[in-house]
Amino acid sequence: MAKHGADEPSCRSGSLDGEGRNSEDRSLLHQRLAVQELIDTEVSYLHMLQLCASDIRSCLQQLPQGDLDVLFSNIDDIIKVNSRFLHDLQETASKKEEQVQLVGNLFLEFQEELEQVYKVYCASYDQALLLVDTYRKEPELQRHIQGIIEAVVPQAGSSGLSFLLVIPLQRITRYPLLLQKILENTVPDASAYPVLQRAVSALQDVNTNINEYKMRKEVASKYTKVEQLTLRERLARINTHTLSKKTTRLSQMLKQEAGLIPRTEDKEFDDLEERFQWVSLCVTELKNNVAAYLDNLQTFLCFRTHEYSLDIPEGPAVHYCNLARDLQLEAFLTFKQRLEGLVWQPLCSLAKALLGPQNLIKKRLDKLLDFERLEEKLLEVGSVTYQEEAARHTYQALNSLLVAELPQFNQLVVQWLGQILRTFMTLQRDLAKQVLQRAEGSMAQLPHHHVPEPAFRKLVEDALGRTNNQLRSFQETFEKVLPPPTTQPLLPGSERQVQTLLSRYGPGKLYQVTSNISGTGTLDLTLPRGQIVALLQNKDTKGNSSRWLVDTGGHRGYVPAGKLQPYHVVPSAEELRRQVGLNKDPRCLTPEPSPAPAPSIPTVNQVIAVYPFVARSSHEVSLQAGQPVTILEAQDKKGNPEWSLVEVNGQRGYVPSGFLARAPSPVLWGWSLPS
Repeated sequence: MAKHGADEPSCRSGSLDGEGRNSEDRSLLHQRLAVQELIDTEVSYLHMLQLCASDIRSCLQQLPQGDLDVLFSNIDDIIKVNSRFLHDLQETASKKEEQVQLVGNLFLEFQEELEQVYKVYCASYDQALLLVDTYRKEPELQRHIQGIIEAVVPQAGSSGLSFLLVIPLQRITRYPLLLQKILENTVPDASAYPVLQRAVSALQDVNTNINEYKMRKEVASKYTKVEQLTLRERLARINTHTLSKKTTRLSQMLKQEAGLIPRTEDKEFDDLEERFQWVSLCVTELKNNVAAYLDNLQTFLCFRTHEYSLDIPEGPAVHYCNLARDLQLEAFLTFKQRLEGLVWQPLCSLAKALLGPQNLIKKRLDKLLDFERLEEKLLEVGSVTYQEEAARHTYQALNSLLVAELPQFNQLVVQWLGQILRTFMTLQRDLAKQVLQRAEGSMAQLPHHHVPEPAFRKLVEDALGRTNNQLRSFQETFEKVLPPPTTQPLLPGSERQVQTLLSRYGPGKLYQVTSNISGTGTLDLTLPRGQIVALLQNKDTKGNSSRWLVDTGGHRGYVPAGKLQPYHVVPSAEELRRQVGLNKDPRCLTPEPSPAPAPSIPTVNQVIAVYPFVARSSHEVSLQAGQPVTILEAQDKKGNPEWSLVEVNGQRGYVPSGFLARAPSPVLWGWSLPS
């Protein structure tokens, strides 16, 4: 009995050890199966991705490229990351003892890369599903897509594109479950156990971050849309709710400005916003400058000097015309086309890309005011409603997204700007090179191309000096025979008014209106062409020198300075004949004395115009100083001798009689070029 009792514990102990070993062996077996499941499913998953990227996407080329970019998103980046991940995962199979720990370390190593590529794909997944729904509304297109998918992936069934698009989402969410299964079959005291725990936690964080990023993108997509609404459409959107929100935000802002409540300070975001605004200003300024450059270039191309005939059959002028024609039709035109395609269009796209973030920053300010108000309410009351909690999360999502992505956006814009500027400089350098190459042939045909540079400079300076002397001599001769200044005739019945202004202000203050003036303001005057006014002040009350204060003899007000010119008092006909009769200069027009009493105009039919005259109506005719004039009637239809009916260049009309005088014989009028 004693011996039997002594042997019983020994048998029981051996049985327990066997059960422990069996349990450990089962756990190890399940662990290896779980690792093998991870590797096998990864191989199958990567094969499916490659089918989507190669066979299916290549067969759907009839869809717009924009649709393909949305449907398959960054699947190529996912394939690259998962290909490296699978390669390293398969390498662990050769190290059986350390395989589990290596798998955990591998997930920790690829944590950031997996999060980066999968969050981009997940953010565009909803938009891809919307495209799939639109395809279903077109039966013929849907049948074509379904046929392609069933031929490549038969297991997709009737789900078609939806089955394929959801595969990456399912895979990233399955990683924590596969790791958890491996962890459950690992003994706690194993060296791989803490590594697997960290890997499970890391992949759970990856999925959490992807969900948060997706939520932020959904919020951002709602506010980045820049809508071009009319005033009526904006008014139609106003309701009690929107008025209440805007009133509350305005109240919150006024309290902050008055110092009644503190303002939320976020130095990190403020620095990023300042950087963004600076970058936006650079883009705007560069766009305006390039637009002005293109306008100037277009104006330059409008002048085709080579098309004008210079009546020079040969010589440097012909070489210049050939070179100008070649540059105008080829070099400059090609430069303009390249400038528009390589600089202007990318710059416009860049400016358009700034609109979304700008709108998002404005919305963040509105949501910040809501957030601050809700934070105050939360401190006072201790709770908020569901809608108010959603508003708090909206601000937090917008702020987190901007803080995370504005640095990258600013950096990309600066890089883009730098590339545009480098392209612009390269185009300028290419243009200069082309012009020099094309000009070399023409320069070789010039008569002085063999002259050394110092001698050529001396030659040019001497030629310019001689030309300058000739020009100065011509100017002096021109000034001696320069016709009197152009002055409009007085309006009928305005002589008394002019005399009043002349006696009150003197001749130096009198100006004449050159074209009709229509006053738009309360202090502006409406005046006809030819009206005489007196200058009171050459600027308005705001210091604007383009508006002058004048006196018409009855009213005072402002008129545009550009429509006034100094008025030179025109003498009467008798004074004019007296002055011309006393003038003995043979180069001036002098009416010959007549023994008969001096009428208002000469007694001969053929006279010349002493002053230029601009017709104001169809009953009048324009004159040029020194122009021959034939008098038809020495008075108007009412017998007024101050106006004469004349014929000039086949046109008939009335002109002031005081503007006409009889020409001496021979007529010495004009000038000649200096010899």
